[in-house]
This record gives sequence, C-alpha cells and structure tokens, in this order.
Amino acid sequence: MGINDERDIEANLQIGPTDAGMVRLYIEGDGIEIPMDFTPEEAYEIAEEITAAANRVAGAQKNKKR
Repeated sequence: MGINDERDIEANLQIGPTDAGMVRLYIEGDGIEIPMDFTPEEAYEIAEEITAAANRVAGAQKNKKR
C-alpha cells in the first residue's frame, strides 16, 4: 500500500499533549489503536510537512481551475 492507494477504512485521529511532555497522535479504527509520541521538535517538523503537502495540493487545485 502506498500513499496514493485508497482504502475503505474508517479511523479516528486525536492529537494532543501528554503528561510526559510529548505530542501524541492517537489513531483508532477497526480494532486497532496506535499511539505515536513525538518530541515537540518532531511535532513541529510533522506540522511543517503537513502544511507543505496541503499547500502543494491547494496550488495544484488552484491551477486546475484556470
């Protein structure tokens, strides 16, 4: 499975701080629970990657409308 492969799976994503000073991404779905903890620095890097990907998609969609 790759990043462009679609799946018909529902999951919930929760993001928040932990008592241990980490940032947790918690994914739950179809009997699976995946807690992923990151340092604040790692969380900022992930946020930058998400923002960059969103900007690329938004730019591509804007160009299609022209």
